[in-house]
Amino acid sequence: MDYTLNCNGRLLSLQEPQVMGILNVTPDSFYAASRNQTEDAVAERARQIWREGGSMIDVGACSTRPDSTPATEREEMERLRMALRVVRREVPDAIVSVDTFRPNVARMAVEEFGTDIINDVGDDCQSMFRMVSRLRVPYVYTSRKSTVRDVVLDCVQAVDQLRSMGQKDIVLDPGFGFGKTLDDNYAILHQLERLQALQLPVLVGVSRKSMIYKLLGIQQEQALNGTTALHTLALMKGASILRVHDVREAVECINIVRAFNKINTKDVF
Repeated sequence: MDYTLNCNGRLLSLQEPQVMGILNVTPDSFYAASRNQTEDAVAERARQIWREGGSMIDVGACSTRPDSTPATEREEMERLRMALRVVRREVPDAIVSVDTFRPNVARMAVEEFGTDIINDVGDDCQSMFRMVSRLRVPYVYTSRKSTVRDVVLDCVQAVDQLRSMGQKDIVLDPGFGFGKTLDDNYAILHQLERLQALQLPVLVGVSRKSMIYKLLGIQQEQALNGTTALHTLALMKGASILRVHDVREAVECINIVRAFNKINTKDVF
């Protein structure tokens, strides 16, 4: 479907799936290769995402990996201020998202740096609902429910509440890896198209996650092939945004699925 997000007056069409590149400004994100803690590293990562075809950059400054100790709100803000300043300078045309569960951090990112999207993976969303509806920026809602039915119902309830607050642009993330077993993750992916009933864009974040490397008995560093396989399945089931570590490979995956979907079987047989 031809979804559109209003990103600070710029209209981002999701008629074609988009790639959101991950830029972590943390010392402890679950995938070590994604950590960028200096201005030079942030600048190079931002340029790499843009160069490889990512239209969106998701900046995170507080790890949400299991068993991690979250940065303080002040630490998260300090890291983000450094990173957002660099990203805006290096790739001014990119759509910038901030990955945070703290309303005050979201407000700082939008008011000080014009952040385009808030990507929330927190488990207490009421305060964030109020904040994003006030900021009037697109919002990614992440469900922590563990079954397909509960994810859909959870998203319905969240969307109804957000709409009642005046929130217009909403993206749904089924929350792969959040509050789910390995089997839960694959069951949700298998029926991902059920979220299309809400007529909202769906973001899929499976890049190098444990649902891949634990299943295959490998390390995160070896999980690119499995990530691409899951990206293909997600795109076939209607994903509008892929949140990824490996941008070039995700863009290639989108191009292949696009070519596949354009084939008219009536012309083949």
